[in-house]
Amino acid sequence: MGPLQGIKVVDMTTVLMGPYATQMLGDYGADVIKVESPDGDVTRQIGPTRHPGMGPVFLNTNRSKRSICLDLKKPAGRDAVLRLIAKADVLVYNVRPQAMARLQLGYDVVSKINPRLVYAGVFGFGQEGPYAAKPAYDDLIQGATALPALMAQTSDGVPRYVPNALVDRIVGLTAVGAICASLVHRDRTGQGQRVDIPMFETMAGFVMGDHMGGLTYDPPLDKGGYARHLSPDRRPYKTSDSYVCVIVYNDKQWENFFKATGREDLRSNPKFATFAGRATNIDVVYAELARILLTRTTAEWNEILEKADVPVMPMHDLETLLQDPHIVATGVFPVTEHPTEGRIRNMKVSARWSETKAEPQRLAPRLGQHGEEILREAGFSADEIAAMARDGVTKLAPTT
Repeated sequence: MGPLQGIKVVDMTTVLMGPYATQMLGDYGADVIKVESPDGDVTRQIGPTRHPGMGPVFLNTNRSKRSICLDLKKPAGRDAVLRLIAKADVLVYNVRPQAMARLQLGYDVVSKINPRLVYAGVFGFGQEGPYAAKPAYDDLIQGATALPALMAQTSDGVPRYVPNALVDRIVGLTAVGAICASLVHRDRTGQGQRVDIPMFETMAGFVMGDHMGGLTYDPPLDKGGYARHLSPDRRPYKTSDSYVCVIVYNDKQWENFFKATGREDLRSNPKFATFAGRATNIDVVYAELARILLTRTTAEWNEILEKADVPVMPMHDLETLLQDPHIVATGVFPVTEHPTEGRIRNMKVSARWSETKAEPQRLAPRLGQHGEEILREAGFSADEIAAMARDGVTKLAPTT
């Protein structure tokens, strides 16, 4: 019994940001009904596959869901989704609100059908500003919230995107929190509400939370930026044979580091001796740290620094991460038997509850796999379902 057991979610999202959020709701116990177009979510086509339409990006963002295929551009498809919404607790979408309005599925319409509904939109921009109708993608929002500029500042001067769908996942996480908070409010008051989770504003706050700096003040005290994060030597450190990740942060850790490395001379250096001194001279401090760590192997530094209680971790690549002893011991990526895709790596729910165990409810579905059962639950007769399939309103997955 996950903490969201009994909550029904109509998931009208595609690609990554929305599906990541709704997968988490499903992992937490909600019954998530993924409404897909006749062509299916585009992420079904991304990456190597054993069978068409079941690519790894889809598999890893759409577990704990049931799939129904509906053509919302046809009146019967729109009517069907409205019948699903009428019995739902949450609707999540990630197209622009203007597109929902064109489908006649705006909040003004659905709230009359289901006043208790939490109507959650994850899209590009807040609707009060001039960008309200602009399209948005992870790369665009990364660029607009200064991440490539920061990457350039800390490396070779060339702006680059973070090699991860950082925006989609952060905004997806924000959406989960907003939806759960709205459900608490709904249960207290009986009233649903519209919740907008805009990408641009969410990421602007996320980035500037670290880097506002002197721009916090009016007038500004500097041009912003957290000096430690922007130091060119804040990176995995090269050792004599590979790399190691080390952070020496507080006074106690530095004292341990001086002793373990035989660099007691730095203890009296004002650039190293205090937190304030290190913060003011962070580039000098990190450059010296880099020089010291170059003198031994990674294995030697792991042993020395762990013994000295200085924070240290390996620098993994994608393959070695899966083999990390802690990851293996905690079962983060269990190998599971998918009914059509064979043996695949699944992903464990990282949060742990003492009373309401949360774990993936089911593996990612084939396109329309649960369409017939979902329509039956919504009150459609066998003849109605057959007519919808015949007219191309829905696409039912083969039973085998």
